[in-house]
Amino acid sequence: MKKIAATFVLSLFSIMSFAQIEGKWKTIDDETGKPKSIVEIYKKSDGKYYGKVHQLLIKPSNNSCVNCKDDRKNKPLIGLEIIRGLKKEGNEFVNGTITNPQDGKSYKTALVREGDKLKVKAIIMGIAMKTQTWEKVN
Repeated sequence: MKKIAATFVLSLFSIMSFAQIEGKWKTIDDETGKPKSIVEIYKKSDGKYYGKVHQLLIKPSNNSCVNCKDDRKNKPLIGLEIIRGLKKEGNEFVNGTITNPQDGKSYKTALVREGDKLKVKAIIMGIAMKTQTWEKVN
């Protein structure tokens, strides 16, 4: 009976964590296919999800967000909040924004976890224009 209960609890935990995005994720460069940075996603007291650059894996041309147009302008890339205001709806995280520190542009975003992968979609006019796949960091 204890084995059945333990199996049930572990199964429930794995199902619940499957849809969670909190933690560290390795971003992959679209052009080279190489790891680019580690982004840490976390939940704030407002109940929404945010993500900041935790570590750079390649040397950027600039160490700050010179092209950002908001409160992030000229802020260091390490610690820069690039994901803001995601809300969990079912298995998706939606209605947030993501900022590309290279060009300073922000896009609406939606994230979906698929196992140890995170599909990160940049959305323009309701259409997913670009999707990146990030990998879970253990």
